Parts: sequence; structure tokens; C-alpha cells
Amino acid sequence: MLNKKVLAVVIASSLGLAACGSDNNDDNTTAVQVDLRILETSDLHTNIMDYDYYKSKYDPTIGLARTASLIKQKGSDVSNFVLVDNGDLLQGSPMGDYVANNFKRDNTIGGTHPAYKAMNTLGYSVGNIGNHEFNYGLDFLSEAIAGANFPYINANVLCEADCWEGKEKGDNLFTPYLIEEKVVIDSNGDQQIVKIGYIGFVPPQILLWDKQNLSGKVSVMGIVEAAEKFVPMMKEQGADVIVAIPHSGVGSPTNPVDVNDENATYALSLVDGIDAITFGHSHSVFPSATFDGLANADLDKGTINGVAAVMPGRWGDNLGVVDIKLEMKDGKWMVIDRSAKAEPIYDKSAEQPELVQADNGIRDAVAMDHANTLAYVDQPIGKASADMYSFLTLVQDDPSVQIVSNAQIEKVKQNLTDALKDIPVLSASAPFKAGGRHSTAADADSYVQVPAGDLTYKNAADLYLYPNTMVAVKVTGAQVKDWLECSANQFNQIAPNSTEPQYLINWDTHRTYNFDVIDGVTYKIDVTQPTKFDGNCKVVNADANRIVGLSFQEEDGTIITGEALATKEFIIASNNYRAFGGKFAGTGSDYVVMELPDSNREALAEYITVETEANGEVNPAADNNWDFVTINTATKLDVRFETQDSELADKFIAEQQLRKLTKRSDLTDEFGFAIYNIDLTTEPAAK
Repeated sequence: MLNKKVLAVVIASSLGLAACGSDNNDDNTTAVQVDLRILETSDLHTNIMDYDYYKSKYDPTIGLARTASLIKQKGSDVSNFVLVDNGDLLQGSPMGDYVANNFKRDNTIGGTHPAYKAMNTLGYSVGNIGNHEFNYGLDFLSEAIAGANFPYINANVLCEADCWEGKEKGDNLFTPYLIEEKVVIDSNGDQQIVKIGYIGFVPPQILLWDKQNLSGKVSVMGIVEAAEKFVPMMKEQGADVIVAIPHSGVGSPTNPVDVNDENATYALSLVDGIDAITFGHSHSVFPSATFDGLANADLDKGTINGVAAVMPGRWGDNLGVVDIKLEMKDGKWMVIDRSAKAEPIYDKSAEQPELVQADNGIRDAVAMDHANTLAYVDQPIGKASADMYSFLTLVQDDPSVQIVSNAQIEKVKQNLTDALKDIPVLSASAPFKAGGRHSTAADADSYVQVPAGDLTYKNAADLYLYPNTMVAVKVTGAQVKDWLECSANQFNQIAPNSTEPQYLINWDTHRTYNFDVIDGVTYKIDVTQPTKFDGNCKVVNADANRIVGLSFQEEDGTIITGEALATKEFIIASNNYRAFGGKFAGTGSDYVVMELPDSNREALAEYITVETEANGEVNPAADNNWDFVTINTATKLDVRFETQDSELADKFIAEQQLRKLTKRSDLTDEFGFAIYNIDLTTEPAAK
């Protein structure tokens, strides 16, 4: 099943290679050199087609169908190349949902997964397991990757129980590393053998994020811990070049490495023996200006601590390219130079922005799956009375988040036990599509866009991007406040007496999917105050107090605040990722009181259907339970935020703004976002 395929070992003697294993040079001859190119895809999230299923149109900025053309182009430019995938392949688009739904219904995918129908045409050397590969369970994963015509690796997931393929407790669940004996052409035009070692990793946090699928079945080593165990073995077995493929972001160069670090690429670059790192997970592009100032990183050359490193964005919008030069010295291949860069498939600023055209072979390979996905997402589920766009979701309460909260509260209330039925139910929901990570041009299009009127399943998938399952936690009001204090790290601190431009949104250290809005309580956020927590909910200023006016209204109209609120118990409806994560106050296994088999997306679709049947349509209007504290200052502030630059966004913002918002026609954003001023010194309009 999982690892029944192995790389073919090329035996030099059987091929009669003329120059293998010797440098054949003396003081009067040129050293034998080999140029090796490593190409990487990452975080495709089942975006195989260059198609936006939410907007029902082709999209030249995404999709393996476009990346494939770049793969062929960059591969043909050199004599020697290999192709790897970093992971997060099987989940994340409606095509992935369609396949997973088939498995849920019939307990089988029903043939080769469309991701592999496409990838099998491109000649991948190896694939790595990403965290989202576990979203649909181990049985799904096993059947899915059995369709790959290339092997899979992972060095840090260990089997605990119900081990497959004869593995025992403590064994690596996957093949930890592989060494490919690659036939290459050297600088003299002769054939040589270069042994390329590949080793893969996944964040240890999979045990939290997919607890329902993995608890008791697997354990996970730290990324660096696993590297330090296996890389020396790879060197002992003759690997000439070692390529680490961590599904892991850059991480910090300043803090001591924790064994369970999610983002460990920087730490991996310090592990002796690793020559190149093709990484992913955080959907950014490295090298790029996003990482300007990263210690010991050469953004021109594409290295971290001298190790070639590349991260190619997400959804196929970039291709990772690593170039390594080897030289034969004393009978061994030595890396003498290296560089890396991310090559985009689309450049909005170019005269011809489409840098490549779609590969028809990829489109043809998944044509049937594409057609089935279109039918799947067009299933009707109800009707909405208003537009649900997320253009303003970071600066005011928003219908695209509100409707998810309403659905989560309703689902949890339906399933309360007698022991919990008298505890008020709140909901924690975050915007999943609110400008992405503000790190690539494609992020400027990453917004929920569900218009009023008839709704289909693709609209539910647009509103709730991930296949999370419904989970609820029991917390106190004090924990609700700290939960919100961490969420408020989404905003930079605003100086009330400065006339300088000040950007409101903290894109650098806080992801928008961690900007939880808690419905069922009312509160304001004082952005003139420092943040209490960092983006990982670690205390940075215990005395900070951004959340003010936090209150809860009882059914009889009584308003609960202060100490009475702090000690009051609440149920918070959320998802498995948040509830088991242990990051926010009141989360972690000890607080979980309800786990439902329903996905949040299914709960949302059900809520839309029930409301439509009862009332003719569902009303997603925001209840405006949160806002900013109005800043009392005589200084004319220049507070700015970024959102989509489009006529649709302009119209929606003009109609829906609560505070005065003014688009800056004199400014452009490097990633194509519009820049608005927000007036935080005047009370918002009532709606």
C-alpha cells in the first residue's frame, strides 16, 4: 500500500558508464562537474486545474496545469533535474472535497486520485507528506497515495497501533528517506551517477490538528530530532547530495529550537549534511522581500546559513528551483555552489501576465474529475438574503464570518447533553479568506465572494475552506477574554498622537485564520494598547488590555460584565483544529466537552438549508458584536489597511462600511491590494 513502490537503483556496471566513480583528472585536466537542478511543488491543495470553482471560471494564477508547463520549461533548460513535491496535496479545493466525499460515502476513492493522475505524467522522484494529508484519515491516505507512481517519504511519523504493512510500534509509518542513484550528464558530456538522498518531515502538530484521525495510532518526532537521527545514516549509505523536504515554515533564528517546533526550516539549515531544503507549509515565497532581514539569509542567492532553500507559495502559483553544482574530488562528489529561487506562473505587473499556458496533458488527465467536481459543487443548498463578501472582515463584523458562527451555535445547541444544556453557547469563527498571507500577488484575490441569492455547495466551501470537524470546549469568561486578547494580535499598535502612516493589519506575526471573532458576547478592541499575546498566544505583556467592554446578555436581558463574567461558564463552538490546539486560552483536550462527526462545512450547509426551508432564505447579516474603541485624539491620524482592489470590493465597501473608509488612489500595494484609510477617531454609523 503506502510504500510498495521503491526507486529503481541504477547499477553503473550494467549501464557501462564511461566515467562513473572516478574523476579521471590530473593537474592538466579540467575537474569533472555536474549541474543538478531540483524542482519543487508544494501546497497544491488539490488545485490541479487552473480553475476557480468558487467563481466558476478558469484562473491563470493557480493550478498544477500551469505549473506543469513551467516544470517542463525549467527542466528542459538543463541537462539534469529531479522533481519533488513537498505535501499538502490532497485537501484544500472542491476537487479534493469531491474525492473525499466519495470516500466517505463508499469507503473508497474509486480509482486513482486526480492529483496522481496529473502528477504521474510529470516524472516526480519523490513526494513528502504534509499535515493536510491526514485530514481524511489514514485509510483515505493509504488508498490515495497508492495511486502515485513515485515513492513517499516521511522521517518523523511513527506507528503506535494498528500498524500497516507489517510495521510494529515505534517503526516509521512511512519510508523515512530514500537515496536515488541518478544518471546525470557531466561537464564533459559523459554519464555519471549522483546519489541524491531525500528526507521528509511534517509538523508534530498533526497530533493536535487531526487528533480524531491519529490519536493512539501514531506518534511524531521533532523535525530536527528526526533529521539528526537519519541524515548521518544517509551519508553513511553514500548520499552525495541530501535534499530535506520539510513541510514546515522558516521559523525563528533567535529562539532555542524546541523539539516540537512547527516551523523548523531555519533550524534544519544548521543540521550538518543537508545541502538543499525544499520547504513549504506557510504558503509564502522564499527567497523574497518578505524575508528581508532574516539572519544569515542571502535572498539574492536563495540560501539560509549557506544552504540552498526555496518555498514556492501555494496552489501552484510558483515553482521552486534549486541549482547545485557538484565537482568530483578524490573520488567523491562535493557541492561547490548552490542557489535557489521561486519562479512564478503569473506576474500581474508584466505586460503579458500569464507567464505560462496550461499544460493540456494535465487538463486531459483530470477532465472527468473536473466535470464531476463541477457537478458536485453546483448542488443547491438554499438561498441568502444578502451578499457575503469578506473584503471588510478584518476591520468590522462581517457576514461571511457571522453565518458560520450562527451555524456552529445551532449545531452545538442541538447536541448539548443534560449536563451542558444550561450553559450559554458562544461561537469562535475566523476569516479563512481575507487576503491570504499578504505575501504573493495571488493573495489579493483570496476573499470570500458569495453573492445574495441561490446558494450551492461551492458557496459553503467558499465560506468554510477547511474540512474541520465540529468540536466544543467549556471555558470561563476570563478565558474568553484571553482568547480574544490573543485574537487581537491581528492588529498593530496605533500611536494616537502620530501623523505618520500607520498600517492596522499585522500580517507578519498573526495569520487571519487566527483572528477569531467570538459571537454571543459583545466587546471592543483598543488598538492603541500593546498586545498581551504574540501570534502563538504566548504572553508578551501581562498588563496589556486590548479587549474592553466585554459583556454577555442573559436571556432575561441581564448584562453580565466584570468579575461576574470572568467566573461564568460558557460553551464555545469551534473546530477540531482550534479546540485541540491548546494555543488559545480555554483550548486543549482538557477543555473539550463535545466532538461531533459533522464537519463545520456540513453544519453550515445544513443550517443554510434549514433556514431557507423555514424562512425562504437565510439572513447572514452581521450582528456587529465587536468593534474598535474609538480613539480620542486631536491628531489627524493616517491609519491604513489593505483589501481587494476591484469594482466589486469598492461597491461593497461603499455600501457596508460602518466607519468612514477612504480608498487611496495615490498608493499601490506591492501585491496588488487596495489601500484604504480607516477613521478610528469618529464613532461608526449604526446599522
